[in-house]
Amino acid sequence: MKGEKLTIKGIHQALMKKEFSALELTKTYLNRIKEKDKEISAFLTINEELALSQAKAIDEMIAQGREIPILAGIPCAIKDNILVEGMKCTAGSKILENYIAPYDATVVRKLKEEKVIILGKTNLDEFAMGSSTENSAFFPTKNPHDLKRVPGGSSGGSAAAVAANFCVLALGSDTGGSIRQPAAFCGIVGLKPTYGAVSRYGLIAFASSLDQIGPMTRTVDDAEIVFEVIAGKDELDSTSVEFPNPNLKFETRNLRLGIPKEYFIKGIDPEVEKSVKNAIRKYEEKGIETLEISLPHTEYALPCYYIIAPSEASANLARYDGIKYGYSIANQKTKKLSDIYFESRGEGFGAEVRRRIMLGTYALSAGYYQAYYLRALKVRTLIRKDFEEAFKKVDFILTPTTPTTAFKLGEKIDDPLLMYLSDIFTVSVNLAGLPAISIPCGKLNELPIGLQIIGRPFEDRQLIKIAKLYVD
Repeated sequence: MKGEKLTIKGIHQALMKKEFSALELTKTYLNRIKEKDKEISAFLTINEELALSQAKAIDEMIAQGREIPILAGIPCAIKDNILVEGMKCTAGSKILENYIAPYDATVVRKLKEEKVIILGKTNLDEFAMGSSTENSAFFPTKNPHDLKRVPGGSSGGSAAAVAANFCVLALGSDTGGSIRQPAAFCGIVGLKPTYGAVSRYGLIAFASSLDQIGPMTRTVDDAEIVFEVIAGKDELDSTSVEFPNPNLKFETRNLRLGIPKEYFIKGIDPEVEKSVKNAIRKYEEKGIETLEISLPHTEYALPCYYIIAPSEASANLARYDGIKYGYSIANQKTKKLSDIYFESRGEGFGAEVRRRIMLGTYALSAGYYQAYYLRALKVRTLIRKDFEEAFKKVDFILTPTTPTTAFKLGEKIDDPLLMYLSDIFTVSVNLAGLPAISIPCGKLNELPIGLQIIGRPFEDRQLIKIAKLYVD
């Protein structure tokens, strides 16, 4: 346990054999965070007291000879837009800087029931709006592979924490690629489940028809274990559904993998393209057929996303008005209620959040609703139909996760459009509500490259199996 990268199953077996205790394991990870997170800045809050008490309780269970769940004692980090009762939940924003979560998100409750050790809350782009974790109101997070580069976003803190071996698993949220893109940049596994497969109750909303919580881990096996725990119907989230029977047959014999020509375009780094094509060749060497396909409306995905997501955000973020909760100037001498609204929001929200609220409010306003929002919804339907047609011919779709490796800190922060292009290969999946996973498939100058695999709705388990096949 001297710093080696342990897996969930490995830790479980070692705990049962009493090779080390849950308390020793937890202290090791907490000490590692104390020593090394100063340079990476993955965490916003550390939960030392609770983590150690959780670990002691697990050691008592083992001492009594009781069976423990497979996730018991596993060090875990939670993205700071997912509620953990009694802990700060800032969403990376000044407006929620001192907000204490009054209850657990459903995914957190499920993890706690499995006796996971929650080490702390990880940094993110403010309200999950960004692709680099530079939009956090507190500080940027750095990529453990190169401290001069971004870890991706918006779940950059979670990705960096897993990659730096500060935890074994982390939860992230994915609205347009916010699990998969940082997973690719940090060389880990990131699973974005089918929309509705995992409850969003207790997730601070960004764009409600796109947001989805998912696991970030070092191995596909670990992602599978976490997914099985957090997936399923939740009465507190009306968009969640009962997940289909897990005992579905999976045979590689007749599998067909689709390679969309629209994803290998001008602008993609040639070395990234080469790595992804090598990964595709690895599947072909296993006897799996590949087929070039077309997703013709791909070029409209980014503009479509950047109308729908800000529109939903402008509605969701209207609740932060300086009255109910969060940052407020109400205790200062203000003359009018409107001053409290405008000044609290103006001071509490960062530049990117204000930009997206204005974009969304404009797209939803009288006279522009049909020209922008309604048209974007129609394009979303066309994008979904592209995938439906493709999945009549193939079982999975393989693409690069990102067009480049991790870019330098500060490189794109002043050019929002350039930053938005980081998600060009991931946003379509959210618009269509599909499951997708990013797995490491090579390196360029020591920087990781990600392969994205996209599956049919609610075929998350088969998607995990095809990802395992690449690793095997």
